[in-house]
Amino acid sequence: MPKVTFVDSAGTARTVEGRNGQTLQELAEKNNIPGIDADCGGACSCATCHVYVAEEWLEKVGKPTGMEQSMLDFAENVTANSRLSCQIRLSEPLDGITVTTPESQH
Repeated sequence: MPKVTFVDSAGTARTVEGRNGQTLQELAEKNNIPGIDADCGGACSCATCHVYVAEEWLEKVGKPTGMEQSMLDFAENVTANSRLSCQIRLSEPLDGITVTTPESQH
């Protein structure tokens, strides 16, 4: 079971365990992680589950799809490591991943 550490903009870290195939957004909602609203329910039609992926994990999660990139255009403070958590599916290679939620989502 992959573990994910969600860090909020104040630096508070919360590590939770997910299951393979689950999205980061689903895991965050299940564990009441602040800063992940997911207004669209994970349909990649909003940007309220925006996260910053830790640099060392970027290659493993891959690049955003065109649709995801379009939705990120609506997010605040987008950076090169911005992703939508609804588009990142957990797998064993992502065990230990760390993501940070933007200050604008708190």
